[in-house]
Amino acid sequence: MRKIIETVTEEVAEVLKNLDESQVVVLGHQITSAKRIFVSGTGRSGLIGKVFAMRLMQSGYSVYVVGETITPSIGKEDLLIIISGSGSTGSLVQFAEKAKDVGTDLALVTTNRDSKIGQLSNCTVFIPAATKKRESHEPGTIQPLGSQFDQSAHLLLDALMVHLLQAKSDESDNTNLNKRHANLE
Repeated sequence: MRKIIETVTEEVAEVLKNLDESQVVVLGHQITSAKRIFVSGTGRSGLIGKVFAMRLMQSGYSVYVVGETITPSIGKEDLLIIISGSGSTGSLVQFAEKAKDVGTDLALVTTNRDSKIGQLSNCTVFIPAATKKRESHEPGTIQPLGSQFDQSAHLLLDALMVHLLQAKSDESDNTNLNKRHANLE
């Protein structure tokens, strides 16, 4: 078991080491410039999106998860962040097209910057990780399906939160974050 844990850790560390950090900085700028942030993804990537949306909310951002019953309509001053390994999931392509139709900025976290959503995006964060398709250009992995992408996206977005919190010195301490943490638990 120890060897498996070490291998998974090394795989994700290698993926994150090969990121273009300037793309992540651009995403951070888009987040801080947006009036509201909408997050979407499907499957495990969607769960990573919900984790990221929660942390954005706890950090004082106005954020919604697409598909929830309380999510309002999206508009021109907003940002839609899509997390999709393939960048071509049908429902997510429709969300991206709708966002562009209403003038919303669009950001994509993906392994496929040339995807349909990638072509529509104002900002693409390319994560050089393995997906369920196991394309020849993807790194090797012992993990099933898109686990390497999802784990890398989670850690990357958590690191982005640290970056954003450091820039918001008045709200970055744990006490202020805890004030927005759920208390109906």
